[in-house]
Amino acid sequence: MVIIGLGVSLIIIDATIVNVMLPRVVGDLSLTTAGAEWVTSIYSLVFAALLIPFGMAGDMYGRRRMFVLGTVVFVAASLLAAASGSGSALIGARLLQGVGASMILPATLSTVTAVFKGRDRAVAFGIWGSLIGGMAAVGPLLGGWLATSYGWRWAFAVNLPLGAVVAVGALLLVPETRDRTAPRGIDWSGGLLSAAGLAAVVFALIEGQRYGWWWLTRPFSAGPVRWESGLSPVPVALAAGVAALGALLAVERSRAAAGRPVVLDLSLFRIPGFGRGNAAASLISVGELGLMFTLPLFLQDVHGDSPLQVSVAILPLALGTLLTGGFAARLSRRLGAVRMLQSGMALEIVAVVLIGLTTRADTTGYALAPWMLIYGIGLGLTTAQLTSIILRDVPPARAGLASGTQSTARQVGSAVGIALIGTVFAMSLSHVMTDRLRASGAPGRGGAYAERLRDSAGTFARDLDHGDPRVARAADESLAVATDRAAFVTAGLLSIGFVLTLGLRQPPETRPAESPA
Repeated sequence: MVIIGLGVSLIIIDATIVNVMLPRVVGDLSLTTAGAEWVTSIYSLVFAALLIPFGMAGDMYGRRRMFVLGTVVFVAASLLAAASGSGSALIGARLLQGVGASMILPATLSTVTAVFKGRDRAVAFGIWGSLIGGMAAVGPLLGGWLATSYGWRWAFAVNLPLGAVVAVGALLLVPETRDRTAPRGIDWSGGLLSAAGLAAVVFALIEGQRYGWWWLTRPFSAGPVRWESGLSPVPVALAAGVAALGALLAVERSRAAAGRPVVLDLSLFRIPGFGRGNAAASLISVGELGLMFTLPLFLQDVHGDSPLQVSVAILPLALGTLLTGGFAARLSRRLGAVRMLQSGMALEIVAVVLIGLTTRADTTGYALAPWMLIYGIGLGLTTAQLTSIILRDVPPARAGLASGTQSTARQVGSAVGIALIGTVFAMSLSHVMTDRLRASGAPGRGGAYAERLRDSAGTFARDLDHGDPRVARAADESLAVATDRAAFVTAGLLSIGFVLTLGLRQPPETRPAESPA
């Protein structure tokens, strides 16, 4: 479990480590807001698309083998990220990191299922789930320290020694396991359709505010294809994405009927708790990654906080998540797994709403710390039980595919969450900046200022500090309002997830014990 835990920590930390250093990366590589969203979302997108195919490959050819290979790919991609000289190079390296992560995660979960039995398996699942929540919170702290002390590139380069320990430790300590009853073959067609569909939908969400939601607002080129005017590529991509996902459902239904391997077993969603649990998992990830995308941008762009200062502001989230793991099992026995999940989601919603209500242009990380602590406690309660709730009624023979599906649901939520909430953030920057400049009576160029603020993910606000104070103040207020709106959208999505959990059945053995008479 030590080696498995380190492997999980490696890939989960890198899902969030870029957030606190994103303004530095935007400045060094001249990234646009859309580019910043791609740097964070492409990792989760590829992770989600390839997780189940590589999980199948691990079942057939050996989970330890897939774990070690994934670690090697992940470390190589991390070194490419550290050496990136442009935004496109960094996005490509993050894509390759997602490939490595999709090899590692299902191998860890399947190994836990195969190696541990009975009570030990329950404990191992608890550790595995807590690491996902805890390391997602620790990632920004580690990234902030490295980016401030040594530069953002070291946040990726540090994966080399850690990856070496994981790979060697796996070869020495982790037993090789495989499923000899698993059907031969891998559903690469399903993986390709899911990747294409999700990529097209995420492209539409990210690039809509840049190229226009219906009509083209600026020239667009993709290889030999170039649009100067007319219909935007955004609705075309959205329609193509929906068509690909529809084709995925048809292909998977046909393959399942023929008894062939699938990446999406639709019959699993008829199992009580599986569908609702996965929907809740997706929405929890939407909230977590969306929040971690916007808050560092606000704190660094308005106050000029260093990545380490932002990390300290986010530290209460990590503390709340990690501390909750210490009493999560005991609390679950008293409340029941489902009630504990609902309590955690309720705390997350309250915390995000409070962030939206209290964030102003002069709000510091210290003022946000209490709400981050509440959010962290809620996150710890949800992640500690969600996996076991989702997988509880799944037959053992289908546990591997079900595990991959719930992990995929989390990553889909992460990718879509960053795209959706990032778009709300960027569009709010532009609209509010225009309104504030008009109200303040600042001289012309309001449209140009608003566009630069939106396209730079808010980092342009720091360039205005020594110019017209009305323009600088408008930029700071725009960042605060954009953060508020992103928080309220996040709270709304989490509320939908909470409503979905109300239909989950409380397993008999986890129902709270009746008080003695």
